[in-house]
Amino acid sequence: MGFTRAELEAYRDVAVPDLVGDGMQLLFVGINPGLWTAATQTHFAYPGNRFYPALLAAGIIETLPDFASGMTDAERAAVLARGIGITNFVNRATARADELSRDELRAGARRLVETVRRQRPAVVAVVGITAYRLGFDRPKATAGEQPDGIAEARLWVVPNPSGLNAHDTVATLAAAYAEPARAAGLIRGDQSGL
Repeated sequence: MGFTRAELEAYRDVAVPDLVGDGMQLLFVGINPGLWTAATQTHFAYPGNRFYPALLAAGIIETLPDFASGMTDAERAAVLARGIGITNFVNRATARADELSRDELRAGARRLVETVRRQRPAVVAVVGITAYRLGFDRPKATAGEQPDGIAEARLWVVPNPSGLNAHDTVATLAAAYAEPARAAGLIRGDQSGL
């Protein structure tokens, strides 16, 4: 599956629904949908995105979904069955995350708190330090577990899997994502081999 630039532009500002369900133990929080994600209605869908390959490498998921073409209902159900959910700070598609305003990220942080209160995951993993710093007004926050959770959930900030984040690899992303997954009880300490 492929899209022309013009086709993708037609998806600017399109929303992508949260992937959440009962029994969710770990909620991943992206910054906002990219245009490819909006076109396929699948979180982290851009073909070069390393989110799902890192989840697989960490042992968090058991099979790699066809995310770049848009996950099937069965693939979405498999993610939910593993106790994983996905949402975003801001639910409007842009070509780049830097198109979002600080006010949008702060409003997204407030929405996230409400989502966590309603869905009650054990652990939340924000994918991207800059969005966390701006959204929650924590300019000095560092990656890893945060001292303040969200609505009774433990909170981690983990690296963004975008290809624009070139210094991380699938292996380093897998190691970072394994930490909140272990805390949520989705993998054992020895399961991922990391």
